[in-house]
Amino acid sequence: MTKEFAVPPVVFPSGGNPSGGAGNIQQRRVATAPFQPTRSSVSSIPFMSFDIGSAAGASSSSSGGFYGGPIGGGPAPGSANFEDEEPLLDELGIHPDQIWKKTKSILNPFRVNPAVHKDSDLSGPILLYMSLCLFQLLGGKIQFGVILGWIVVSSIFLYVVFNMLAGRNGNLDLHTCTSVVGYCMLPVVILSAASLFVPQGGVVRFGVAGVFVLWATRVCTGLMVSLADGGEEHRGLIAYAALLIYTLFSLLVIF
Repeated sequence: MTKEFAVPPVVFPSGGNPSGGAGNIQQRRVATAPFQPTRSSVSSIPFMSFDIGSAAGASSSSSGGFYGGPIGGGPAPGSANFEDEEPLLDELGIHPDQIWKKTKSILNPFRVNPAVHKDSDLSGPILLYMSLCLFQLLGGKIQFGVILGWIVVSSIFLYVVFNMLAGRNGNLDLHTCTSVVGYCMLPVVILSAASLFVPQGGVVRFGVAGVFVLWATRVCTGLMVSLADGGEEHRGLIAYAALLIYTLFSLLVIF
């Protein structure tokens, strides 16, 4: 037994398309994913027009200002000129010509020039300290810390002794005292270099060390008396303190 369904007939218009087809097509949109925004036919970003020549001129002027001046011309006013800068050693407070003059004045123990040592510095003493440590290292002795500690203690010792002797009239500062003690280490440095070629032990080694100790003591005493007020009357005690200092350094070299 068959069952019949009543299906209404489909009637097509004579034009081939429904009358509302154009409106339906305009309202129809393509389905998009939920995370994609709808695109509008009119862009919201405005169109920016520019001139290529003006842009190139602006970029060249900006780059010239960034690097300190225009590319084709001279330096801009107020810009940094490296030719007028001081040398790096002068900015660090290291003056090689001054160090050489002070070192050369130590070479003559009978004619000390205290005017050169009025401007105290620590560059020369550090250089002599490194030289002494190097010669000791060549002799098989690693004494960097010992020598540095003795220089500091010796400078403080001589500074305290002189100011105690001079009392209120003493005007010697620690910086000047350290500079004098450091520069007067030059005879000890020469002794350390000469000890590399002198046989170990014997009277000759002690005799050479005594000559260099007296050299350093005389120069240090003359500079201390000349640079500080009231040192002339205490020359003997200052010479004794300087003799003890450089004797210790010479014993460190010869043993």
